[in-house]
Amino acid sequence: MIKRIVKLTFRKEETEAFIQIFQESKDKIRERKGCQYLELLRGKRDSNIFFTYSFWDSEDDLNAYRHSELFNVTWAKTKVLFAAKPEAWSVDSLDSLE
Repeated sequence: MIKRIVKLTFRKEETEAFIQIFQESKDKIRERKGCQYLELLRGKRDSNIFFTYSFWDSEDDLNAYRHSELFNVTWAKTKVLFAAKPEAWSVDSLDSLE
């Protein structure tokens, strides 16, 4: 399983536009083959910084999404709202407590 964390920093006046884009696309993303989990997080101190946190069955599934029409359309709407370059990490879980 791949866990993916993406940090997105928006211009303050564009945060509501991003939230709307996410609301419109979240179910379609979650329905993609291999997507097991999707969460949107927002910074407590910096409310214009968001993180997406997703779980994918495989790197192939993640890459298929990243090369899809859904990603291209969503990304085109999102990237014009940025205040800083996005950052992304694919990580492995080493330990988990619940």
